Amino acid sequence: MTIRRLLEETAALAADYLEGIPGRPVGWSAGVDELRASLGGPLPERPSDPGEVIEQLATAAEPGLVASPGGRYFGFVIGGTLPAALAADWLTSAWDQNAGLYVCGPAAAVVEELAGAWTTELLGLPDGVSFGFVTGCQMAHVTALAAARHSVLAAVGWDVNERGLFGAPAIRVLVGAERHATVDRALRFLGLGAACIVPVGADGQGRMVPGELREAVGPGGPTIVCAQAGNVNTGAFDPLTEIADIAHEAGAWLHVDGAFGLWAAASPALRHLVAGAERADSWATDAHKWLNVPYDSGIALCAHPEAQQAAMSVRAGYLVHADSGGPRDELDWNPDFSRRARGFPVYAAIRSLGRSGVAELVERCCAHARHFGEVLGSTPAVEVLNDVVLNQVLVRFLDEAGDHDAYTRSVIEAVQNDGTCWLSGTTWHDMAAMRISVSSWATTTEDVERSLEAILRAATKARPPRL
Repeated sequence: MTIRRLLEETAALAADYLEGIPGRPVGWSAGVDELRASLGGPLPERPSDPGEVIEQLATAAEPGLVASPGGRYFGFVIGGTLPAALAADWLTSAWDQNAGLYVCGPAAAVVEELAGAWTTELLGLPDGVSFGFVTGCQMAHVTALAAARHSVLAAVGWDVNERGLFGAPAIRVLVGAERHATVDRALRFLGLGAACIVPVGADGQGRMVPGELREAVGPGGPTIVCAQAGNVNTGAFDPLTEIADIAHEAGAWLHVDGAFGLWAAASPALRHLVAGAERADSWATDAHKWLNVPYDSGIALCAHPEAQQAAMSVRAGYLVHADSGGPRDELDWNPDFSRRARGFPVYAAIRSLGRSGVAELVERCCAHARHFGEVLGSTPAVEVLNDVVLNQVLVRFLDEAGDHDAYTRSVIEAVQNDGTCWLSGTTWHDMAAMRISVSSWATTTEDVERSLEAILRAATKARPPRL
C-alpha cells in the first residue's frame, strides 16, 4: 500500500468518526475486558499490512473512545479540537520535526516563536515575556516554578544549578487552600516537597483571601506565591491585583495558575476577571483547553526570560545551537530535549480564529454555562453551588430524606449511562456535586438544551422513592 493511499484511508476513518459523533453516545460503550480482548493478543511475530493495522485499530478502539471532540462533552475541563488545529496536527505528524533545536526544524522554531508571541498578546501579558511549549499545565507549572526557584535562590546568593538544594535556604511557597493539585505535584518534582507549602485560606468560592496572605507572607527570605485564575470547580478568580501588591511588597515571586481561566483575558467582556494577572512573574496555561487544540499542549510563560532560560537550557558539544540573539532553540525554554512541534496546531488555531474568534469562543462557552446554571438553579430540588462567573457550574441534587450526596452521585451516574452528554462529579466543601465544564468550540445551544433535558430526566430517574 502506498503512503498516499494509507493516509487517504486513515483520513476517511477519522472523518467518519468525527461526523458520527452527534449520533453516538458521548461516553464509551466497551469495558476494559472487552477492550483488552479486541485490542490485545500476543506480540505479533511478523509484519502486517499497514492499512489492515489501522482499520483494525479504528474498529477495535471505537467502543472505548469518549466523544470529547463533540459538543456535549462537559467532563473535567477538556476542550474540543478546532478543524484547523486538527489539520495542522496531522501535518505536524507528517512533517515529524524535532522541535528541540532550530537546526532540526527551522519552520517549527519560527512558528512556535510566532504562536507564543500571539498567545502572550491574547492573554494580555507584558511585552518581552518568554514562553515554552510543554505537554500541559502540569509541566508548565514545573517549568515556571523552576524559573521561580532559580530566581528566589539567586536573590539570596544561592546558585541552585551549581549547588542543588542540599543546604539551600528554605523556600516558602504560599498557595490558596483551593489550589489545583498540579501545583503541589510540580513542587514535588522540583525537590521542594510538601513541607515548603504554606496554605492560605480561601472564601466560599475558592478564592484566596488577601488578608490571610498578608499575614502569612512573613518577613522575607526566598518566597513564591501561587495564585489562581479560574478555580477548577467554581471558575472563580483569586483577587490578583491585591495578591500582586502583597507579593511584590514582600519581594516574592508571583506565579499564576491559569490553566483555562487565563483565557478570559482574550474577551473584552471577561477581561476584568484577570485584572492584575499581568503583574505576575510567571504563568501556566493550556492550549488544549479553551484554545481547542489537540492534546497535548500547555504553555509556560515567564516575565523574566533569563530565569526561565537559566532553569531550562542545556549545552552539549555535539549539538548545533543557534547563535545568541538569532533563531530560537526551543530546548532553552522547556524541560524537553527532543519533542513534538506543538507550535503548529496553536499557530493554526489562532490564525483560524483571530483575536475576535478567540474572544467569541470564550464568551459563547461562558454564556452556555450561565444557561446551565439558570435552568438548573430554577429547578426544584436542584442547587447551584457556585457563582457562575466563567464556564464552570457546580450542581447539587437535594434528596427529601437528606442524603444529598448519594442522590447527586446517582444523578451523575444516570447522566453518564444515558449517553446524551457526559459530565463528571467532584467533592466541593465536603459535598458531592455535579461539575459541568463548557470548554468546546463545538457546543451549540441545541447541545445545551439536549443536555439539560438529559440531566433533568436523570434526576427524575435517580430520585430515591418516598418513604
